[in-house]
Amino acid sequence: MRHGMAHRKFNMDTNARKALFSNLTNALLTHEQITITVTRAKELRTFADKMITLAKKGQLNNRRQALSFLRNNETVSKLFSTLAERYKDRNGGYTRVLKAGFRYGDCAPMAIIELVDRDVNAKGAKDLARVAQEKAAAAEAAKNENEAAK
Repeated sequence: MRHGMAHRKFNMDTNARKALFSNLTNALLTHEQITITVTRAKELRTFADKMITLAKKGQLNNRRQALSFLRNNETVSKLFSTLAERYKDRNGGYTRVLKAGFRYGDCAPMAIIELVDRDVNAKGAKDLARVAQEKAAAAEAAKNENEAAK
């Protein structure tokens, strides 16, 4: 009998699996849409929904539980402020899994997992801000270099 065996094993040891789903949940909550294999997406739903449910409760202990799983202060603060407010009237089903064809290298079935009512500008926003900051710094350095050459 398989009592109490709720999750897939993915041919990994427990620590690797916990780290994988912690990182995937971080990525999903940060970018609000990611592309992974179908089985991982279906398993990731449970972790993401659990984190959003913790955030909706909003107590200090729930924040500590989320932080112990996610290990990222920025993601936890977004979870407890933005996402908890967005899903306060929804009773579950915070994620959606859409099949997205097959991966080129090994023909693995791929899926897009996203948050329902997601912010379209959240995907890659952190990277866009970083690139813009680097361009501004490079332009400032070039300007200072030109002034020094004169």
